[in-house]
Amino acid sequence: MSQSSSLSLSVLAISLLLQSGCTSNQSVSDKAASTHQTSQPAQLEESVMQDTAVSAAPVTRAFAAKDRPMMAEQHYGIFPSDYPVVEESREQYASYSDNPVRRAAEFPVSTFSIDVDTGSYSNIRRFLNQGSLPNEDAVRVEEMINYFSYQYPQPKNNTQPFSISTEVGPTPWNSDTQLLHIGIQGVDVAATQLPEANLVFLIDISGSMQAKNKLPLLKSALKMLAKQMDETDKISLVVYAGETGIALKPTQGKDRRKILRAINKLSASGSTNGAAGIELAYDMAEEGFIEGGINRVILATDGDFNVGLASVEALKKLIREKRTSGVSLTTLGFGSGNYNDHLMEQLADEGNGNYAYIDTLNEARKVLVDERASTLHTIARDVKIQIEFNPEVVAEYRLLGYENRQLKREDFNNDKVDAGDIGAGHTVTALYEVTLKNSHGQRIEPLRYQPTETQTKPAKHHQELALLRLRYKPAETEKSELIEQTIDKNSIVKDIDKTSENYRFSASVAAFGQTLRQGKYLQSFSMDDVLSLAQSARGKDESGYRAEFIQLLKLAQTLQPLQAEKQQVSQLRNAL
Repeated sequence: MSQSSSLSLSVLAISLLLQSGCTSNQSVSDKAASTHQTSQPAQLEESVMQDTAVSAAPVTRAFAAKDRPMMAEQHYGIFPSDYPVVEESREQYASYSDNPVRRAAEFPVSTFSIDVDTGSYSNIRRFLNQGSLPNEDAVRVEEMINYFSYQYPQPKNNTQPFSISTEVGPTPWNSDTQLLHIGIQGVDVAATQLPEANLVFLIDISGSMQAKNKLPLLKSALKMLAKQMDETDKISLVVYAGETGIALKPTQGKDRRKILRAINKLSASGSTNGAAGIELAYDMAEEGFIEGGINRVILATDGDFNVGLASVEALKKLIREKRTSGVSLTTLGFGSGNYNDHLMEQLADEGNGNYAYIDTLNEARKVLVDERASTLHTIARDVKIQIEFNPEVVAEYRLLGYENRQLKREDFNNDKVDAGDIGAGHTVTALYEVTLKNSHGQRIEPLRYQPTETQTKPAKHHQELALLRLRYKPAETEKSELIEQTIDKNSIVKDIDKTSENYRFSASVAAFGQTLRQGKYLQSFSMDDVLSLAQSARGKDESGYRAEFIQLLKLAQTLQPLQAEKQQVSQLRNAL
């Protein structure tokens, strides 16, 4: 913190204390009060915001002019109300705890569902660009990592819809552990080879969608998508507010003018009856159903469902019932202030779709144009990963992210258990931090009365670090298939500079996510270290997303001191 900022904060503390204990002296001239009402923003806020070059979030005043202490006003020219208070947010996020460290001898198997959602990353970007660090629960490390495409090798043959790549090397934030990097690459499908699409956009036009970053942004996104549609594709528009309605019945892409006219007519007003809208959207999807094609409802909203079905569980049950008909559900989130991230993620998971947060028109282009194939066309369903670690080699491990995608061990072989889907061209990345036996990085004491770990595996497997199993259903069948692949301990790369750019960049994203969540396993790894690691792995970066990530890291660095000062001010106010 700069000397001037520290002085301003100290003065603010004095003024707060004076207000609390010196009410008998609280007489301020009308002229002084009038002068202050037209004064510039607080010196402390102004100095920091000039450095960060970002706009502040909406603020409210905490104290009235008549309540200001005379002494602070006369001698320092600063008032309690000069430091703005961020308006209370009604945004909703699911609270969760980070995955724990597991001892391989006690819990050798880790099982989870893959996740190709990316909403957390773009939502975090929105927070940073608005001048604040994100809510910790808004940070989901796996969604941050999977926002980026890593271009793993394409499948070598047509026997399976994706390839699997693994890499093991040093953990950037802990010299005593290794990082296991798992990469899945879905087979690419050219836009010209995609099946015919039947898309039903379920659009929230309630009053909460009036802001520029909501319905107006969505309309621009829809126009971009309409221009990409083939002539035989179908698009429908279902709208909901206090009541639901059909803005456009299933219309082929060749009738582009009709589609654009319907989009232009959309306007926001009223309350929100999302549940009734979803039912009508599925009806439209069934009316335009294309056998063997892409049939998908795309819900676009800020997630503010305040009228309709009595509970989220009832809404999820409805979506589960509808997905069996072959119609999937994707969710696109918009806006801030009342945004319901938790609901948007849940609905996409239940609907066998993916979840993205649209904060800019460029993000809309990424999701609906550049990555249209992976967003819309599913190549493998119910994809599950299971890692069995060899206790002869591995002492401990922890999975980075995927906290809300954990599965029971027995769920892996149960085809009735739902899991995530992979779209054409999708890449999915998972990272484990692994502690080898005889390493100083072990965090858990071994159990006293268990067999020695060297007795837990036959000697013939002593060169194996782990066994990777992947189970999936081909898009056209209900019976799952299994892929198995061993990971050899001799494949460990000892020098991080010799690891791939994919390895280092994904590690930098994971480190940033842990930093935003106040992670306890990062040792002394700083934001400078995260930035240096990301810069070393930028690579070709044709789309520019890695360069943007580096700029976000720099922005987060400048916001950390401001965030700390705001927290101190909040603590002072609460104390008084």
